[in-house]
Amino acid sequence: MTAIYCGRHFTDRELDRIRELGRILPSRQAIARAVCTEFGWRKPDGGLKDMSCRVALLRMHREGLITLPPPQHPVNPPARTPSRAARAIPFGPPLHGSRGDIAQLTLDPVHGPAASRHWNDLVAHYHYLGYSPLPGAQMRYFIHGDGVLLGVLGFGAAAWKTAPRDAFIGWTPEQRKAHLHLVVNNARFLLLPWVSIRYLASSVLALAARQLPADWAQRFAYRPVLLETFVECDRFTGTSYRAANWIHLGRTQGRGKLDRHKLFGKPLKDIYVYPLDRRFRTVLTAPLPPTSLPHLTE
Repeated sequence: MTAIYCGRHFTDRELDRIRELGRILPSRQAIARAVCTEFGWRKPDGGLKDMSCRVALLRMHREGLITLPPPQHPVNPPARTPSRAARAIPFGPPLHGSRGDIAQLTLDPVHGPAASRHWNDLVAHYHYLGYSPLPGAQMRYFIHGDGVLLGVLGFGAAAWKTAPRDAFIGWTPEQRKAHLHLVVNNARFLLLPWVSIRYLASSVLALAARQLPADWAQRFAYRPVLLETFVECDRFTGTSYRAANWIHLGRTQGRGKLDRHKLFGKPLKDIYVYPLDRRFRTVLTAPLPPTSLPHLTE
C-alpha cells in the first residue's frame, strides 16, 4: 500500500521510517532533510527537495499518519510581527495611458528578505487570492515601467494533474512524474489597482515568456519548456493571456478536494498554456531510462 503526497508515493515501510525519524530528530526541518537524503528525493539540479518534503510531512501530520514535533519558529507571532495589511503600501497616484507610453518595461527578480516581504505584502493586500507560499521551485518578479512599480508576478510548481493539459501534452503518468518540473505555473499576476495602462498585461506576459527560461536556468540549472496558468471564470475572461498567445485548453471540473466526509468544491477555472520550446512535447514525453521508472507497486 502507498500514500501519495506532493507527487511522491510513500510506502508503509517509508511511513514507518518517517515516524521513527519524528521520534529521534529535534525539528521538522531536520526530519525533512533526513527523509530527502534517505529516500533520494532530490530536485533536477541534485539538491534536496526539502520544501516539498516539508509540505508532504505537514499534510501527513494533519491527517494523523505521522506525528511531528512542534514548529520551532511559529509563523507571524502576533506580539512581534505586524500584520501584512499594516505593512502593505497605500494606494499610489493613478497611472493611466497605453503600453506605448512606457519606454522601458522590466521584470526584476525578487532578491533578499526585504524585497521578499514587500512582494508578499503586495500580494496579501491587493491580490484576490491573498498570500500563500508558492509551491516548489519558484521565481518572483516586480514589474517596473520606467522605474515605477506597476505590479508583481510569480511562478511556481505546476499542477500535479489536470486532464486538458495532460491530454494536450500527450504524456503518460510515468512521463508526467519524471518531467513535471519542466512545466511552470504562473501562480500570481497582479497589476496594482491604481495602474490602468492599456495592453500592459499582455506585454508583461510576453516579456515573462522571453525572460523566465534563462532566469530559471540560472537559478535551478534547467530550462522549463511549458508555462501554465488557471484563470477563474467568474472573475476574469483571460483576455490578456489570449492576447499574449497563450493557448486555451478548457476548464477545470471544479470538483475540489474529496476527503472522507465531504467534497470541498472549487471555482471553475480556464486552463491556459504557453510553449517555451517548439519541442516541448518531445521533451515532456521523452522515454524514461529503466532506472527512472517509478515503482508504483512498492
